[in-house]
Amino acid sequence: QVQLVESGGGSVQAGGSLRLSCVASGYTSSLYLMGWFRQAPGKEREGVAAFSTHTGNTYVADSVKGRFTISQDGAKNTLSLQMNSLKPEDTAMYYCALTQRVVPRDKWYAETYFDYWGQGTQVTVSS
Repeated sequence: QVQLVESGGGSVQAGGSLRLSCVASGYTSSLYLMGWFRQAPGKEREGVAAFSTHTGNTYVADSVKGRFTISQDGAKNTLSLQMNSLKPEDTAMYYCALTQRVVPRDKWYAETYFDYWGQGTQVTVSS
């Protein structure tokens, strides 16, 4: 059974930084897509960034490009999201997700492909 455990959320003022981490366990293949999603109150969940072990590629949403960086420590089965220059609109519950399916590159943000989800960690950015 795949398990994903997020940590690192919290409250920060605009312009500040946070680093989220997700530790994964129980997956059966070394090939997977692992990503971060977020959901703000009253809004749909959206893809923020993802990392593919199939290709080594990283994907980042336009709304956070240049501010957020995704990275993976394969040895520690950890996916990290470094978030800099945070804005109030980044306030959301952030979720880690993983899929062992092959996902088209242009669909990395599509949550329907992801089979496993963490419980989420709250990020609050005040102005």
